[in-house]
Amino acid sequence: MERELLTERVIIDGHRIAAGRHPAEGGAKADLVLLHGTPSHSFIWREIAPRLVASGFNLYLYDLLGFGRSERPVGADTSVAAQGPILSAMLRHWGLDRPHIIAHDIGGAIGLRHAILEPDPLASLTVIDICSYDSWPSETWKSIIASHMDSYASMPAAAFRDLLTRQLRMTVHDESRMEGEVLEAYLAPISGPVGRLSFFHHQVRHYDSRYTEEISHRLAEIACPVQIIWGAEDRWQPLHWAKRLAKDIPGARLDIVPEAGHFLMEDAPDAVVEHLVTFLQTVKP
Repeated sequence: MERELLTERVIIDGHRIAAGRHPAEGGAKADLVLLHGTPSHSFIWREIAPRLVASGFNLYLYDLLGFGRSERPVGADTSVAAQGPILSAMLRHWGLDRPHIIAHDIGGAIGLRHAILEPDPLASLTVIDICSYDSWPSETWKSIIASHMDSYASMPAAAFRDLLTRQLRMTVHDESRMEGEVLEAYLAPISGPVGRLSFFHHQVRHYDSRYTEEISHRLAEIACPVQIIWGAEDRWQPLHWAKRLAKDIPGARLDIVPEAGHFLMEDAPDAVVEHLVTFLQTVKP
């Protein structure tokens, strides 16, 4: 399914970005752009994307630089701040004017920054279980970043796999959803000698709340309609962060999904699609 989602290679600032565009059949209602988070890639949208296209929306998505099947260049800045210009370049590449952005985890942080810092208007912004304020990284990852990065990056393959498996199972309320082929799909890009080093260099090293804290006082400046969708049982980004966002973003709509965790698209894809389509239908062209 992921191979069907990522249908093109785009060169942005000399780096290859794995991307995909999926036009709706007939007259499209709007253009949607999907942004994934960490430790993730476009695979997380596999249940959502086809349903949105079937609902009449043009769909665009890509793997962030340093993630998934996009290039993982040595020395490149793949922080939340650095991903912002890549998003803007992708929108220009696709020729999108006033798209709807739907973003998860650190993708949501990228989306918030775009809505506040970039001059090009959005039709709407939907954030799903995102990193915000000083909600990230966890104390465990802070410790790893501060003093154990090299030892973790060089740990035995089996120990690393166990670490990531435990972390990934925390992303879902129903842990049976993070087993077998699904678990392997999430582990694949960050496993093996290259994948493990890339995970720490391109993802963990850039877990830094300054990128969200520096815009926290400007959330009221977001000019487009905002929807917040959150898993009630999110163990990585507990529900109180969603409620704080809803309070600080004027007019934001908050939809809480019961019995669902941080990887909401795994626990409750039907609910995600329902909330998205309902909200998008309320946004004026």
